[in-house]
Amino acid sequence: MQQLIDAVTQLYTQWKGAAPAQVDVLPESGSDRRYFRLHDAAGATVIGTTGINVRENETFIYFSNHFTEKGLPVPRILAVGADKTHYLQEDLGAVSLLNVLEQKGYTEDVYALFQASLKALAKLQVQGDEGLDYDYCLTNKEFGKQAILSDLLYFKYYFLDALRKPYDKQKLLDDFEALSSYLTFTEFKYFMFRDFQSRNIQVHPNGSVCFIDFQGGMKGAPQYDVASLLWQAKANLPDDWKSKLLHDYMDAFEATIGKPLDRAVFQSQYNGYVLIRLLQVLGAYGFRGLFERKAHFLTSIPQALNNLRWFIENNSVGIVLPEFRKVLELCTSDEVIAHFTPIQATEETPLVVRVGSFSYKKGIPADDNGNGGGFVFDCRGIDNPGRHEQYKLHHGRDKSVMDYLERQTRIQDFLNSVFDIVDISVEDYIRRGFSSLTVSFGCTGGQHRSVYAADALARHLKNKYKVKVELFHREQEMKGWKNERYGV
Repeated sequence: MQQLIDAVTQLYTQWKGAAPAQVDVLPESGSDRRYFRLHDAAGATVIGTTGINVRENETFIYFSNHFTEKGLPVPRILAVGADKTHYLQEDLGAVSLLNVLEQKGYTEDVYALFQASLKALAKLQVQGDEGLDYDYCLTNKEFGKQAILSDLLYFKYYFLDALRKPYDKQKLLDDFEALSSYLTFTEFKYFMFRDFQSRNIQVHPNGSVCFIDFQGGMKGAPQYDVASLLWQAKANLPDDWKSKLLHDYMDAFEATIGKPLDRAVFQSQYNGYVLIRLLQVLGAYGFRGLFERKAHFLTSIPQALNNLRWFIENNSVGIVLPEFRKVLELCTSDEVIAHFTPIQATEETPLVVRVGSFSYKKGIPADDNGNGGGFVFDCRGIDNPGRHEQYKLHHGRDKSVMDYLERQTRIQDFLNSVFDIVDISVEDYIRRGFSSLTVSFGCTGGQHRSVYAADALARHLKNKYKVKVELFHREQEMKGWKNERYGV
């Protein structure tokens, strides 16, 4: 990590003529790139980016420069390192459209931001396409038949096949072939963002919107990006919003291309791309959750399945696909949705999960509820931040320690296994009406690893099961910390 910080600091110093006053390590994204916020003495900031995939960096830099020249809302590239593994870009802030939605809900102000985002998208697609060299694309130059088939197969391999349910594989592949051929012959093809979702839309304090993470773009149908935004599972937009925003986008798209649309055809093809996008997302959730065992992706699967169910019950893609239809109905059956939907506690649920940290030097915490102490997990197999001088006076809630554990150790692998074990008991205890469960994490001093792990499990249980959680940090409470209680 220090090597990455040194690289962006050196580039910043060359560009600015002075070293940054402060460098913040930003949270990891879904890629291998790492981001840093660099401050000057007056408080102005830029974003430093590092990534070992030079081709990906070159694509983002080229696209960004091209769009900036056309006055489109993307971050300006400020400086690029000699080996192109790190670069500086304009800081568009820390608030995404998803953040605003989660904070304010489905209000008129939030609707207006979605509307503005779609209007800006139409310009990015059409104007950004003009003169763009698609040789810079990371994979295919165009989102055509092969790319559509790839998304469908991604769903098949990483979600459908993981269900271990019977279906006719050859007939399904034939239907995939027919659908991909149908969608390839769309009337309009411009720049396609490819991952246009509310997390990749930054909201400026003045209310304007800007776009990030478009390096996966290629030439393709404009409907795909609209489907990506309106049907994002995490956003879970109301059905009337989806309908009205689609018409808002078609208005903006007509104004941008300067001619009217055949809206019936455009919407029929849009429905096809909604289906493709929903399945691609399920494939991604399956890969990240079922294969890589990243718990937070699993929690998104039920909403994605409910989105898919509503869609196939209320929309047509304009082509008959019998086996595909059977598979979609199988995936959205009550049985499958129930399998991925965790049991939820209510106000009447008696279970309280007590989660805490302790030091092995002072012994395992005593059991005061008569149930034998519950689970005890030993964190000492995780590299100890306390061995390093700069962390000795810090604890597991300090950002520097959290960054160290997340980036320099296998703490997430450890916690994924803990979640798997504890979840079994929590689900069973909720069903059976049990009232208490204790989970303790120990490390050498009860200060770094165990504190971080206990906090992580408490968040996980609260978010997944809405269960009551009492959080204690035995050694830290001796220093003045207070117990915390999270209700449903």
